[in-house]
Amino acid sequence: MNSSKARPAVVITRVSERQWHALDDDRVVGRGEASPRPDGRLFLSIDSWHGEVFDRLAQAMLPGLPKPLYTVVDEADAELTAQWLRAGLTVRRREWEYLVPTDPAVTGLGDVVPPPGVTVGPAVLGPLRELDDALRAEVDWPEMPAEVVARPDGPTAADLPRFTVAAESGRAVGLVRVAPLRRPRLGLVAVRAGRRRRGIGRALLAHVLGGFHDRGIPTASAEVKESNEAALALFDGIGARRAGSALELVVR
Repeated sequence: MNSSKARPAVVITRVSERQWHALDDDRVVGRGEASPRPDGRLFLSIDSWHGEVFDRLAQAMLPGLPKPLYTVVDEADAELTAQWLRAGLTVRRREWEYLVPTDPAVTGLGDVVPPPGVTVGPAVLGPLRELDDALRAEVDWPEMPAEVVARPDGPTAADLPRFTVAAESGRAVGLVRVAPLRRPRLGLVAVRAGRRRRGIGRALLAHVLGGFHDRGIPTASAEVKESNEAALALFDGIGARRAGSALELVVR
């Protein structure tokens, strides 16, 4: 007769509206969370050492949350990707991660200047918010890279240092948004629909990347949706290198 004591089963506990814990003999062996983004979408995350615990947490979380639900995984992490697929999520899109050189001798942007009548410089709140409204009307924000967060009420004064803006006749017509990380992240490069194909995007990148180079920063990063052919061509054309990819997954 086997007298060894059986291990207690893992118990899943909902500790708050959007948080779950997996407990093994009162010890936390996994955590799950649903985090709302400023655009209103809920993004899932599960942290556990064992696949069985991951599955149990996913089974507990998904029925109790409003759909659709999203998550983002590094495509190179085959195990994590498989766990989410097993939970019922499907691939919605792929984003390429680029490493972007800042040296004008590499990017070829050293001689790039804005088109006539266009200036590039720091953002001013009023014109920036007007541009933000215009871009929202032109761009499907849920199709933006996952790292781009869109506040429902638009940029605030605290956001101004993150933006470089192209202006024409006193109105903002294009922007670059930078996340100030150890390696700066180009979160968004966007130009008004009626002002595209004039070199404004290249002029914005020349200004921003040149500033990084002057400060001794050799590379920046960027995420580009796989189907955004214009953006892919822009980054490929300045010597950016694809360093990986991320998958956005969804369950509806």
